[in-house]
Formats: sequence, structure tokens, C-alpha cells
Amino acid sequence: MFGEILKRVREAVGVAERKPAAIPDGLRVYAIGDIHGRDDLLGNMLRRIDADAHAYPPARNVLVFLGDYVDRGLQSKQVLDRLTAHPLSGFETVYLKGNHEAAMLEFLRDANFGRTWKYYGGLETLHSYGITELTLSDNPDDFEQAQQHLQRVLPPAHRHFLETLQPSIEIGDYFFVHAGVAPGISLSRQVEDDLLWIRDKFLQSDTWFGKMIVHGHTPKERPVFRHNRIGIDTGAYMTNVLTCLVLQGTEARIIQTADVMVPDFAGNAAG
Repeated sequence: MFGEILKRVREAVGVAERKPAAIPDGLRVYAIGDIHGRDDLLGNMLRRIDADAHAYPPARNVLVFLGDYVDRGLQSKQVLDRLTAHPLSGFETVYLKGNHEAAMLEFLRDANFGRTWKYYGGLETLHSYGITELTLSDNPDDFEQAQQHLQRVLPPAHRHFLETLQPSIEIGDYFFVHAGVAPGISLSRQVEDDLLWIRDKFLQSDTWFGKMIVHGHTPKERPVFRHNRIGIDTGAYMTNVLTCLVLQGTEARIIQTADVMVPDFAGNAAG
């Protein structure tokens, strides 16, 4: 399936034939896109992944989360409760850092950052921890109070989780990251700001980055397959569709919390 998709993409954009990206033998990778406070969808997805792994044995299974566990949805605390409890036995698990986790950490360091964080999902995260000081207020004192409240009620396991997230990981011919990478810079020299925040320069690039990039961050109605990247953020918090990319050998397939959508693998490279 994946080899055929890559072939069609290369034909569409005029890219020379390249050996299909592959995962090492004996390994299966499940990469999960942006969750954004939807613990209900996360629980559904983990059940589907567990069933899938049992249906396609044997393999060493690696679960890669692409970040943005918190904000926007109403169940951020519940998501972190589930993830810090080691949700699937028998899986190696990698947790990557998203820009929304960076924002939550910044608020824990600087209450004034709440003026920014509040309006792109932070308010919902605070509510999930029972913090309501900022619901109807932009008073500076209330930002300080909300920060102190979060510091008191945030479980140590949640803070440790947030502070130890990885910026990226390479597995075989794939590079997994939250947002993307800066074109023209080797993968080993990428800076965290780009890995967590980049959009247009990455999305519009036809550059081959040295590995196939698997990313989230920019929501689309369908998973996006390009000759140089695969995007799997399907806007779960508003669409009810959480997406997982399954990679084994040179094959790729999609698991979703709804009927599988046909991947977008043709047309504009910008996605």
C-alpha cells in the first residue's frame, strides 16, 4: 500500500524514483497524532491499537505520540492521567513534545504567559484541573492565582511527564516530530522552536529531508501523504477523529476513531 502511494505521489510532483521508506525488520510503529484533551478518543484509539497488535503478531511494537496532549479539548488532565499510567502493556512508548505542552510549561514558569495561553486552549486545560480563576477575568492578579493553583494541584507525575518529553525520534527511514523541520538544515541540527512550531516553510517544501517526516500540528480533514512527509493531525478535538499511522517494513496504513478516511496523497505539496 505505502509503496504504491509513494510511487503515485512522486509521479504527481515529478520526483525521481526513490527507495520506499522502511521500518527495520521485526518492528511495528504506531504513531498517534494530536490528542488535544480528548481522553475519550485516546481510550478508543488505544483499544484499537491493542487489538491491531494482537491481530498482526509477532512484532516489537513501538507507540509514538506526536505531542499536543493538552489544550482545546476538555479532558487534558484525564489524558495525562492515562499517559502517565503506562496505557498499553507490551509496547515501547515514546512521547514527543508539542507546542501546547511547551505553552503549559511556560505558564508554570511565568504567570503573564497565561494571557497568550488562555486563548489558544489553556483555559480548557485549567478547567480540567478545576482551575476557574481565569474563566471571566484577565486581571493580572488572577493570572498569578491561577498559576499558583495549577502548581498546587498538578500531580508530580504530570509535571515530570511534561518536562521529559522528547523533541523528536528517528526510527529506520522515518523522523517523527510534532510540527515539522526547517528545510535546508540537517535533521541533527534542527532547533526545538521549529520542531514544535513550524508550518508554511515546511509544509510547502518539496525538499527531501533525508528521512520521511511524520508530523502532526497542522490539522487536515484527512491524513496527508506527500513524497517527503506524512501529516496525521486530523483535528481530533473538533472532528472526533483521532488518527494513528501504522508502519511496518515499507507498508503503511491508518487506524482512526471513525471510519477510515482516504488519505490525501495527490496534488499540492503544501497540504
